[in-house]
Amino acid sequence: MPTILLRCFAGMFGLCLVAPHLHAQDAVAQFYKGKQIRIVVGTGAGGGYDAYSRLIARHMSKHIPGNPTVIVANMPGAGSNMAANHIYSVAPKDGTQIGAVFAGALIEPLVSNTKLQFEPNRFNFLGSANDDVYVCIARKDATPQTFKEVFDKEITLGASGSASSAEVGTLLKNLIATKFRIVLGYVGSRSVALAIERNEVQGACGFSWPSISATNVGWFGPEGFMRVLVQTHVKGHAQLNAEKVPLVMDFARTAEERAILELYFSHSTFGRPYVMAPEVPADRLAALRTAFMATMKDPAFVAEAQKLGLDTEAVDGETVQKLVAAFYAAPPALIAKMKSALQPPN
Repeated sequence: MPTILLRCFAGMFGLCLVAPHLHAQDAVAQFYKGKQIRIVVGTGAGGGYDAYSRLIARHMSKHIPGNPTVIVANMPGAGSNMAANHIYSVAPKDGTQIGAVFAGALIEPLVSNTKLQFEPNRFNFLGSANDDVYVCIARKDATPQTFKEVFDKEITLGASGSASSAEVGTLLKNLIATKFRIVLGYVGSRSVALAIERNEVQGACGFSWPSISATNVGWFGPEGFMRVLVQTHVKGHAQLNAEKVPLVMDFARTAEERAILELYFSHSTFGRPYVMAPEVPADRLAALRTAFMATMKDPAFVAEAQKLGLDTEAVDGETVQKLVAAFYAAPPALIAKMKSALQPPN
């Protein structure tokens, strides 16, 4: 008899532990049932952010309690800051609005003098669609054959006004003394790519390797005319690591230079972040974070992403939250030197 009583007690105790969790799930499901979740993309239609968001929208509903409809709306402007401000200040805070914004927008107050209408580090993060590994690339007929040689031989790089091209080249030139001659004025990465093909410029920094390797297949490899000089990433891409393409951090001359490089390039780990307002209820945020990662691992999602040439090495929301917090907790002196190194020459 005592054994039976103990088993009964253990079973009741287990139910007591599970019941609050089931109740929370039920409350989230009741809220989302029949509702619509809107992903606000901070770019125009047709780009990488738009492609990821529409793919996520097609698969995420089945992983959210209550199975709400998920739609996408584009709100381009100010480097995705318009969409970020909309999520932060204007959109409903009930868990029905998600923002797809540039990673650079989340660190902009620390690297530029731009005044934002929102506080990036106060966002709630669902996660990032991928861990973007950015690279510097060069034509194989360029004079510098390796990244080590760009400290002695000049190379001309094309750049648009975005953080992924102009800022990266400027940072490396100012901080570690690469002999980059940066030609500005190109309209986006495709324009820079065409300039490289026409040999107007010899290369560029700030290209995403998962993206450019998929969209410019003939550029690289033994038969291609381009090479990857260096990875501007803390850990690097598995393929490029296997090919022994160096990490830019290894070219720092001092501990401070390395710290600045690691800090700045850590933001590419959350290459395509998805954000929600600070006021979103915790149970709904937790449910959507779980749904986001389940979507990114969904076999149907992965198969469709592969057909589109999209990388699916997602980063969970808790990790992104910690990375952004670490960025804003960095020593002010280090932030100031990084910001100074990002300023283009007069």
